Amino acid sequence: MNKLLITLTVFLLFVTSGVFSQQQSNKKLVYKLNIKQEITKATWRQTMQAFEAADSLNADVFLIHMNTYGGTVLDADSIRTKIMQSKIPVYVFIDNNAASAGALISIACDSIYMRPGGSIGASTVVNQTGEAMPDKYQSYMRSTMRATAEAHGKDTIISGKDTIYKWHRDPLIAEVMVDQRVFIEGISDTGKVLTFTPLEAIENGYCEGLAESVPEVLQKAGIEEYTIVEYEPSWIEKIIGWLVHPMISGFLIMAIVGGIYFEMQSPGIGFPLGVAILAAVAYFAPLYLEGLAAHWEILVFVIGVILVALEVFVIPGFGVAGVSGIFLVFTSLILSLVNNVNFNFEGVEISGVGTAITTVIVGVFGGLIISLYLSSKVFGAKSGMFKNMALNTVQNISEGYVSVEVSLFKLKGKTGIAQTVLRPGGKVFIDGEIYDAVAENGFIDRGENIRVRKVEATQLYVEILEDKN
Repeated sequence: MNKLLITLTVFLLFVTSGVFSQQQSNKKLVYKLNIKQEITKATWRQTMQAFEAADSLNADVFLIHMNTYGGTVLDADSIRTKIMQSKIPVYVFIDNNAASAGALISIACDSIYMRPGGSIGASTVVNQTGEAMPDKYQSYMRSTMRATAEAHGKDTIISGKDTIYKWHRDPLIAEVMVDQRVFIEGISDTGKVLTFTPLEAIENGYCEGLAESVPEVLQKAGIEEYTIVEYEPSWIEKIIGWLVHPMISGFLIMAIVGGIYFEMQSPGIGFPLGVAILAAVAYFAPLYLEGLAAHWEILVFVIGVILVALEVFVIPGFGVAGVSGIFLVFTSLILSLVNNVNFNFEGVEISGVGTAITTVIVGVFGGLIISLYLSSKVFGAKSGMFKNMALNTVQNISEGYVSVEVSLFKLKGKTGIAQTVLRPGGKVFIDGEIYDAVAENGFIDRGENIRVRKVEATQLYVEILEDKN
């Protein structure tokens, strides 16, 4: 009897573990990425990180939760390519809007689900003011949209003796989302850029179904048991997003200016220069990663700083080098905040340029004002934190301090011999001592008798002593 009970128990455990293992194997891992902002270089960078994480976890489905009005075509095209090359099935849930670049990304996905009341389309390339860009940009977008739709393939249907090919997503419809001039009877015959409602998208093969939430999307996709892992931006991504804010950029410019100013005030300390360098890196690095600051803009800044340093420490006065350096520094700081492409400023919004100029001007002059105020507090003679690191004492003439050797003045009128040729500088021998001297007439030969005519600062000026005989 005991043997029978043990056998039954082992059998039940075996069956239970088998069922449990089967349930576990049926559970899908869904990796979710939110695209709910303007599509920028940061979006592309985060998409790459999300796909790498999904691959490392062996995810079964990659789900994009989207609500965007668009963004940069270049970054959207990079995301599109990444989706189309993915070995993991990619679904997109359009939670209200997939306009412009968002439509391109959505069409690249294997399955599209939309919330009732949402929309997809309107992919005309526009500048930041909303005006359509020239046709060369539209042509590129048309071909990209068309190629993306074509990549999903077509079905072969045999009807009688005729073979009919039907696209899963009609490429011509994708093209109409960019160009209103393309005509499709019953779909786009109004001369307007095409935008689909969810029902229209379903009817024309651009949507697999309606859903109110992510769980409903997965249910309609036939995924009953699943675990969702959601992408979270790393702390570096969060810091980058924080650093590119105009207010923070302004503070970093203040730190750059202040660091350079204090370094000039107290050469050799090194700490203010280190602060300026760190601030410059914190200013340019995130802008470079965001695609705003280009290599040449950073190089212009470096050249500008070098020219200013040469003007201050090497070249006397303040001239072309200094002015050029200041101009280059200002220019690089401003251009790094403007969304231009090399020297092409087409489509750059005027308000964006104004914001960049204001940020730089406020940062530079704010940094100068704060530096001037703090210089007295930090290096002040009486109360400064680092008062002992700067020379603050005064040697007054009334107290007997002078800047030259007084004994030289006693040599005026004295006579001696030219120790070397003076042309005009050389050495003279007077009262058993050798002194540096300058010939008043430009040349005195060695061995000539001389007389000290005047003494200025630490310099003797001599003339030939004429023989009165």
